[in-house]
Amino acid sequence: MALPGSLRRQPANRGLVSHCTHHHIVVFLLTFFSYSLLHASRKTFSNVKVSISSQWTPSCLNSTAPELRPYELWNSSHLFPNAEEATLFLGTLDTIFLFSYAMGLFVSGIVGDRLNLRWVLSFGMCSSALVVFFFGTLTEWLHFYNKWFYCCLWVVNGLLQSTGWPCVVAVMGNWFGKAGRGFVFGLWSACASVGNILGAFLASCVLKYGYEYAFLVTASVQFAGGVIVFFGLLTSPKEVGLPELGADEDDSVEEDANRPLMGNDDADDDDRNYSIQATDTDSQPKAIGFFQACCLPGVVLYSLAYACLKLVNYSFFFWLPFYLSNNFGWKEAEADQLSIWYDVGGIIGGTIQGLISDVLQKRAPVLATSLLFAVGSLFGYSRSPNSKPINAVIMAITGFFIGGPSNMISSAISADLGRQDLVKGSSEALATVTGIVDGTGSVGAAVGQYLVSLIQENLGWMWVFYFFILMTSSTILFISPLIVREIKLLLHERRLRMLAE
Repeated sequence: MALPGSLRRQPANRGLVSHCTHHHIVVFLLTFFSYSLLHASRKTFSNVKVSISSQWTPSCLNSTAPELRPYELWNSSHLFPNAEEATLFLGTLDTIFLFSYAMGLFVSGIVGDRLNLRWVLSFGMCSSALVVFFFGTLTEWLHFYNKWFYCCLWVVNGLLQSTGWPCVVAVMGNWFGKAGRGFVFGLWSACASVGNILGAFLASCVLKYGYEYAFLVTASVQFAGGVIVFFGLLTSPKEVGLPELGADEDDSVEEDANRPLMGNDDADDDDRNYSIQATDTDSQPKAIGFFQACCLPGVVLYSLAYACLKLVNYSFFFWLPFYLSNNFGWKEAEADQLSIWYDVGGIIGGTIQGLISDVLQKRAPVLATSLLFAVGSLFGYSRSPNSKPINAVIMAITGFFIGGPSNMISSAISADLGRQDLVKGSSEALATVTGIVDGTGSVGAAVGQYLVSLIQENLGWMWVFYFFILMTSSTILFISPLIVREIKLLLHERRLRMLAE
């Protein structure tokens, strides 16, 4: 008895290896490091919060102020009467950034599906680098401190940085097809964590000279990266005369095994229109609309789930160094370096969980299992003792179970959602769907950053972790219909194999 096509398991990465060229490697590396640099500049802000808070509060509460500048000059330029209000404003800046970032994602995805992805990405990187330089370096050099100016700059920075993720996911979707998508995107989505590590490393190296130099270094590197992307990134295989994505797979026996996980089993899988930057305007379909993309199966549920999960993930991103320094009294540079272990866990988690989801050809059960363990790891980390080695180990475990699912939803699952069979005839949906998922996630993360600062100030850090546990549980709740459906499909496939044997 022959098995249905969707049940024939083939090695997920066989097609990937056979179609990989040096152009694929260059695209992988350029998109990887372009988004890493964007994240590095964001990480710098979280890594220097203690220094900024000290700079913005009066000298009577800041023992280093008399050493930095004359008493009269210092008291004429401080922003806040105490460290608590400075910390609350830092949380407000995080919220402002993420709200503008979220709004920008909804627009950037649509723009990325209609304009040249290389231009949009390079423009976002270079202009964002200039804003970061103005925010953290130029204002300090000029001793210009103004809350409204900081807020305006951070709104602009959020809008500019929002061009990054939809563009790099769309370019990766153009070059890397269905074969081994979970593993490839799981490995590639470590770009955010690598950016966090890079940002923490650069900031800790120059922080002793002043927080303004941390912003200067990361902004300079990001600007240089934007220039390299403009001259070096190929957005589609057609730009170098390679076959369009999926053109060689139509007659392959692995076609059903490599079908997009969100697709229908009996649909024709012709991918000739998947190249977003195709030059043949006669065969290039119109880009899908925003509301059409929202109506695609799974988009709304995964977007809501990602809103809860990104809230937790970005809270660690923005507040972990501050928490380590504030709660345990560790030096800021040491806290910056220790926070890297959360990202290390996320890199490993995203890669392993993506590979497992490729083997199962189902994403939701893998996500649910990881998130259940994440609840336990959050509870354990909230009770971590004042020991750096123990804290680092629990932190890495927490990053494995939270960062892994977050990477999977924002990359591999977004690619699955944007390449469903229902998108046939209007395949320019990938950047739009990615923008919707990541934009909704950023709205949740934006609300969360302000809530974290409020909860911490009024109730303490323990209640912050209870809040994280609640949000992680809500993530599982939102994807529960998808979990039930995919588990039923797995059981059905298993019964069919048993009958076939």
